[in-house]
Amino acid sequence: MTFAVDNSYARDLPGFYVEWQAARAPAPRLLRLNRGLAFQLGLDPDGLERDGALVFSGGRLPEGAMPIAQAYAGHQFGGFSPQLGDGRALLLGEVTDRAGRRHDIQLKGSGRTPFSRGGDGKAALGPVLREYLIGEAMHGLGIPTTRALAAVTTGETILRQEGELPGAILTRVAASHIRVGTFQFFAARGDDAKVRQLADYAIARHYPETAAADQPYLAFYEAVAEAQAALIARWMLVGFIHGVMNTDNMAISGETIDYGPCAFMEAYDPATVFSSIDHQGRYAYGNQPLILEWNLARLAETLLPLFDADPDRAVAKASEVLDTVGARYRGHWLAGMREKLGLWHDHGDDLALAGDLLTLMAAQGADWTLTFRRLATDADAARALFRDPSAFDAWLPRWQARRAPDAAMRMAAANPACIARNHKVEEALAAAYRGDLAPFDRLIEVLADPFTERPEFEAYTLPAPASFGRYRTFCGT
Repeated sequence: MTFAVDNSYARDLPGFYVEWQAARAPAPRLLRLNRGLAFQLGLDPDGLERDGALVFSGGRLPEGAMPIAQAYAGHQFGGFSPQLGDGRALLLGEVTDRAGRRHDIQLKGSGRTPFSRGGDGKAALGPVLREYLIGEAMHGLGIPTTRALAAVTTGETILRQEGELPGAILTRVAASHIRVGTFQFFAARGDDAKVRQLADYAIARHYPETAAADQPYLAFYEAVAEAQAALIARWMLVGFIHGVMNTDNMAISGETIDYGPCAFMEAYDPATVFSSIDHQGRYAYGNQPLILEWNLARLAETLLPLFDADPDRAVAKASEVLDTVGARYRGHWLAGMREKLGLWHDHGDDLALAGDLLTLMAAQGADWTLTFRRLATDADAARALFRDPSAFDAWLPRWQARRAPDAAMRMAAANPACIARNHKVEEALAAAYRGDLAPFDRLIEVLADPFTERPEFEAYTLPAPASFGRYRTFCGT
């Protein structure tokens, strides 16, 4: 059994990719199928359970598929690489879901492409399952995200720093894989015609309402800025750290993409970094709003010729939008924080009230998720998270005076009981390497409904034990 795909990206944007084929997997095996997502996409889950090993390893192409490796560039940790591209991924095509929305279907870890830059183009089992888990965690939290449709093992071993590991391929679903770096690839080559062509495609696919604006390309840029400001605010509100906010990892659609060295923060500290390669803390938790603006400035640079033929006027128009990004982000963040705190109407003191709590949490290492969740129902339980609760005791009456009558209900809906706790993620991945997927499946079950407290899942609500040590993440997929 297979399914049919469209190829609007390949059809409408010749020269933006290289046609390519997946490497042959010697013994593909379907490890997990995201049946709910398959149904949402209008696919047949039962048929995919039967034939998914071949389909999701690239051995049997969907009807109409034309596998391509997409071209893009990107700023990586601030340094510009004019050619990156899909070095281990292939876009099979697009499907339209039951709601009429178009989605890319991409294989990740399917072998070398012309963009591989010396890599083997493969992925190991652990990073594939990690991306599957974190994508589902973000989806459960209601945060726009790419998702995993399937994970397959390939029947081969691949060499990594940790030794020989089982190879795997992730099938990723995204609103599209157009990145800031996609625009940068052609802008860096001075190909304004292709930048315009890409912008027209992105407008039609993601922001069709901007096509009717007096200045459609400026309206498009503003729409991307708004989507990204809302997205990063939602990351911050759940303590998520992406870890590698390079411009090639910033999707024009406003979805979270590329779950490499990401993780959820436990003890609140704005300087938290998990990525093993982020030595300077560029992508620390507290820097994410700043990198949002930096990345959007890089996007604006690629679009300047479309904003106005006069360079000075083009820069002025871009700056007008860029100057609003900080306020957009703060507006989304404060609205979300009001929900997290269950505040009664808007008040001029709300920012200070939230900021003072965060200062206390940072000073005493209070757990981000537990503090807000416990405030909803049991202030004493929240108090116990602070080593010296006297400052919390001074803050509490200010919050209680602002708390809405339905605060507990609102806060329970805004503050998850469970997140993808780092030690639970690692437990699931370690077990998977041993051939035991039960911890992975149980974690997926927990993350599908993170706002409901269930006694049987209490262990998933608690921070890592001290023995877990300092957590480090790595780029894997």
